[in-house]
Amino acid sequence: MIRKIVGYIACVVFVVIGVDANAQTSQQIGVATSVEKWITTTFGKGKTPPFSFVYGGEHSQQFIRKWRHSIEKKGEIDGVAEYVVTYSDKTTGLKVDCSIKGFQEFGAVEWVLYFTNTGSENTPQITQVKTVDYTALSVKSGDFKVLHALGSNHDRADFRPMLTSVTEAQPLSMSPVSGRSSDTSAFPFFNVVTPDSKGIVVAVGWTGTWFADLTAPSVKSINLAAGMKRMDLHLYPNETIRTPLVAMLFWQGEDYMAGNNTFRRFVLKHHTHKPTEEYASYSPMCGGLDWGDPAPCNEYGCLTEEYAVALIKRYKMFGLQPEVIWLDAGWYEGAGGPSGSWWNSVGSWVADKERFPRGLKPLADATHSIGAKFMVWFEPERVFDGSLLMKEHPEWLLKVYAGNNLLDLGNKEALEWLCEYIGDFIQENGIDYYRQDFNMPIDCYWEKYDEPNRIGMKEIRHIEGLYAYWDYLLERFPGLMIDNCASGGRRIDLETTSRSIPLWRTDYQYGEVNGYQCHTYALNFFLPLHGTGTYGMDNYGVRSSMSSATVCNWEITSQRMTIPGMKSVMQQFVELRPYYLEDYYPLTGLQDHTPDTVWLAYQLNRPSDDTGIVMAFRRKDNQQPEIEVQLRGLQSEATYEVINVDTKEVFSMTGEALMAGLKLRLESPYSSLLLKYSIVK
Repeated sequence: MIRKIVGYIACVVFVVIGVDANAQTSQQIGVATSVEKWITTTFGKGKTPPFSFVYGGEHSQQFIRKWRHSIEKKGEIDGVAEYVVTYSDKTTGLKVDCSIKGFQEFGAVEWVLYFTNTGSENTPQITQVKTVDYTALSVKSGDFKVLHALGSNHDRADFRPMLTSVTEAQPLSMSPVSGRSSDTSAFPFFNVVTPDSKGIVVAVGWTGTWFADLTAPSVKSINLAAGMKRMDLHLYPNETIRTPLVAMLFWQGEDYMAGNNTFRRFVLKHHTHKPTEEYASYSPMCGGLDWGDPAPCNEYGCLTEEYAVALIKRYKMFGLQPEVIWLDAGWYEGAGGPSGSWWNSVGSWVADKERFPRGLKPLADATHSIGAKFMVWFEPERVFDGSLLMKEHPEWLLKVYAGNNLLDLGNKEALEWLCEYIGDFIQENGIDYYRQDFNMPIDCYWEKYDEPNRIGMKEIRHIEGLYAYWDYLLERFPGLMIDNCASGGRRIDLETTSRSIPLWRTDYQYGEVNGYQCHTYALNFFLPLHGTGTYGMDNYGVRSSMSSATVCNWEITSQRMTIPGMKSVMQQFVELRPYYLEDYYPLTGLQDHTPDTVWLAYQLNRPSDDTGIVMAFRRKDNQQPEIEVQLRGLQSEATYEVINVDTKEVFSMTGEALMAGLKLRLESPYSSLLLKYSIVK
């Protein structure tokens, strides 16, 4: 089924019609017959490329075609062609390398710019860098719409999707707050939908402050510009910087979810680190170790080796099989006991000797003995006053406010130390998976320490250092998985998804399940891999928390839990997880799903085996026992058997009928419905 869809859309051809005054490159939108031809044409000699910058006060559109140009194919692996296109200014020595990848299967291209000063003097100022500067043209006149989303702000509306019209009078500008790429105001994934049923899914890979501006100068065109928000700098001799990565996936179809679902598959295949090829290895079911010690203990500050090992043994005793045992914050020096705090001890990455006299290795050994992986929490970039790192290497830290300091990953000595120290710690303690948090705004530190006329350099070097650090860990430990938190989902972008998974996607109220429904519904538009906590055992709560990964936050020593109940939840997750890795369809539209008065329903369709599920929730204040939804992505002529998992009711309908309208009914508020369907062979 997937091959048929891709084969169909790949027959549409890009028409390059030249350059207009609105952007560097203008093209009639469509899916390229050959992405390699698109690359060599769009970035060819004599063409103005689809990026721009201002150099020494002059816009690149005025000079880029006069610079020395070369294009080289670097290779092709698994259908991914790689090119480097170089533009060189012989007068000042500035060289711009555009590293490009083309993904034929998905009709996608992506690139990142590198600026290098090959001269002997400082370059003129480089500013207004747009990694992509592109105008998409529509055959038909009409409204251009952008499907985009909020970032994370520990709110029920986290990642809320919106469809916004973009016109000449109503542009759309997106950028996150505080220097984290998906913090509060914007999410670096969006779908540009044209009036002629085509579009571009755009993703920005930059774990700092990116921007995306969309304007529609006419009823047949929309301009896209994206890059790093703060950059006004010159380069020293022999100095190189990189820009954000930008990906564009071209699609066509009456339903914009055709683009979103192709993008989900693209992310899973080309922007997901897989320790093994089994989905369970990178979309795990996790179990924890902390069951709410009495105040003022917080996080894992009162956990001991003996108690942790005993809890791990409980999992085995009860026949529960988590795939990961999760040790969160508070295991290090300064965080221990009722008087300690996980928050103000970061920077002391030594296991608390009183509680863990043999380090964390005994916990890892116990975890491995039950067939699970061991994951440990770190927050290396935030260094608190009085911590070991603050005392030993204050020269590596950037300071703005009392308390939190930033470990400068642009400092080569600091970066090398971090790589080796944490790498050795992982190895010595038998850690399988690495969890990285980051609980502070960062942009104010970069801004304070930028040199004059070098605005943006601290941000660039820090982000480059972050990627180098994660790449070091992944290279040193090929089986490692990185969990990306950052106050819950505030650093999700194309570069981080390539290296990590947000297993804890938001710090919204722990266990408030209606919010969890909203987050699953929203994030699934663009990303197949993400997780949250499961707290209870009731169907409504468990299904509300369901996604491709989960964290079982149970008090396994409490009478409030039952062993059969916990086993049942784990079994449900294992059965349903594969559905989250293929196609997604939101069945209750783009309404505001945050109130307790609504229904929320979505469909997960598996073209790989012609099966799927429908998950629906009737909130507690909803007065409507029945709604009608239209399923999508089915084969019209096929007959499907549909099973209500709760009532065991079985009925058959054609794909055409299911897509025309399916009634969902729940007699009581605060209840859920799960349907499974498959083609009748």
